[in-house]
Amino acid sequence: MQATLEHMTIWGLISDASLLVKAVMLILLLASMLSWYLIVLRSRVLRQRERRLNDFVQRFRHTPELLPLYRESAQVAVAEAGIEPIFNAGFAEFNHLNRHADGNADAVQEGVERALHVAISEQEVQLEKGLQFLATVGSVSPYIGLFGTVWGIMNSFLGLSQVQQATLSTVAPGIAEALIATAIGLFAAIPAVIAYNRFSARSQTLLTRYYAFGNELQVRLHRQLHGSPLNLAAAA
Repeated sequence: MQATLEHMTIWGLISDASLLVKAVMLILLLASMLSWYLIVLRSRVLRQRERRLNDFVQRFRHTPELLPLYRESAQVAVAEAGIEPIFNAGFAEFNHLNRHADGNADAVQEGVERALHVAISEQEVQLEKGLQFLATVGSVSPYIGLFGTVWGIMNSFLGLSQVQQATLSTVAPGIAEALIATAIGLFAAIPAVIAYNRFSARSQTLLTRYYAFGNELQVRLHRQLHGSPLNLAAAA
């Protein structure tokens, strides 16, 4: 805290800050970098899954036979998946139960519904990855920055007790360097909060559409179960 008014630059104030305030700034900068990494990553993942969902639903609605679509979607890599595992789980369970349920249509439908519910729950977990960290950064960073500010101002006032006359040049550098911690805390928190709210809304929309697709698949399989039977031998 030896900076003077002539040397009050951002970097100068940071370099002259106390060790604890520097540690607070470093923690906040690391949190900000990690949150921005997650923001870019989750934005790309959600955009990819939204695009795959739109494409797959169109193919599903315009495909008269589900077996070729099942074989094609079964080859999709798990990392690129989204809607495909839901369809695969429901259709695979339908095939299995339709061969072993002895014509019990209710058992087949209940089994398909349970399989779809499990698959959608797994996708919900995938959609929520990283959101907890963003929520933590958004809620905690301002308080961490405030802690650094309070500590810096406290040290600044303690330094005033060692001088005969308090002037602006004496107190300003210490207060300014302390306030930088609050600024960095807000810099880390604001994008994290915005991203968390945005990603939560998009994830909830995707999840709702997954449930809607599951219901649509059940309707399609119900018609197939009570209409023309599948060529199950081809699926084996």
